[in-house]
Amino acid sequence: MRVINFNPGPAGLPLEALTQARDELLDYQGTGMSIMEHSHRGPAYEAVHQEAIALITKLAGVPASHQVLLLPGPAHLHFATVPMNFLHPGKRADYVVTGTWAERAVEEAQLVGQARTVISTRDAEGRYQRVPRREEIAVDPQAAYVHTTSNNTIFGTQFHPIPDFGAVPHICDVSSDFLSRPLDVKALAFAYAGAQKNLGPSGLVVGLGNKAFLASARKDIPKVLRYQTHAEADSLYHTPNTFAVYLMRNVLQWIDRLGGLPAMERRNRAKAEALYGAIDRRPDLFQAPVEKPSRSWMNIVFRLPSQALETEFLKGATAAGMVGLKGHRSVGGVRVSAYNAVSEDDVKALVGYMDEFARKH
Repeated sequence: MRVINFNPGPAGLPLEALTQARDELLDYQGTGMSIMEHSHRGPAYEAVHQEAIALITKLAGVPASHQVLLLPGPAHLHFATVPMNFLHPGKRADYVVTGTWAERAVEEAQLVGQARTVISTRDAEGRYQRVPRREEIAVDPQAAYVHTTSNNTIFGTQFHPIPDFGAVPHICDVSSDFLSRPLDVKALAFAYAGAQKNLGPSGLVVGLGNKAFLASARKDIPKVLRYQTHAEADSLYHTPNTFAVYLMRNVLQWIDRLGGLPAMERRNRAKAEALYGAIDRRPDLFQAPVEKPSRSWMNIVFRLPSQALETEFLKGATAAGMVGLKGHRSVGGVRVSAYNAVSEDDVKALVGYMDEFARKH
């Protein structure tokens, strides 16, 4: 029996996508071999590759001004390759720091060139309990770009909506909420997302780049690290992670069948409301540290009054078939990662357990 998977990433995948992969694992569409064994230049994989790009284009509403890139992962790699491509000599990049991964992104950029933290919402205790309001973010109009992180998996904060910076090129790490809700792709110069939250397995990154912005990138870095190289080669400059692309294609088909991003948004909003409702009903037991306007739909975090109660809560959840609820090692507590593949029934089961735990305590 499969468990209810609340892992933060690699995260659960839709059963339909996994079942399809299981059925096709040894013989992909009558070819006599697995998709993993096909040449990335052959017609079988080429069709999968192009379908994945087409589905991302459709689901995310990618305009003609932008191009979908299928890139090597992890997203950490792109903390470095983003400034290597777009932080030109003599220019400076602005970073909005709202969590651990944003911290790491600006640290990598500072190794490449001039980059500053334009605002950080880290408090005196090292926690991030909110994202900044747009009026708090004073971006340099001459900045090479401004970088944000749409959703913060460790601390459970999220932009609602992602801020708009007008003429300043906006680069956004959308790893943990891409395709969970509609996204204004046109407003972003470049976006990147690790696949292992909402899209598929680890080891693959999806990029969405404004074509003119991609073309303006630096040419004095290795070709394999240039986004424009991948754009010109239709993401086939080197052998891609073919199985990850295939499995992502299966997940994208599932999202499309369910009704695309409007359906995902309704589903994810309902899950988040149910979870926060369970937390807010018992503030004496479940303590949500994130300010309400900044609460994430993807990663719902809370604490209990003591370490002993948290340990008991997590042990009981595991016994009930729910895994992945332990908070990140840097902050502790409980974290519910309610990505796309987590169903409303999964969340109902957790809410029922939370209510029962509250009655006992």
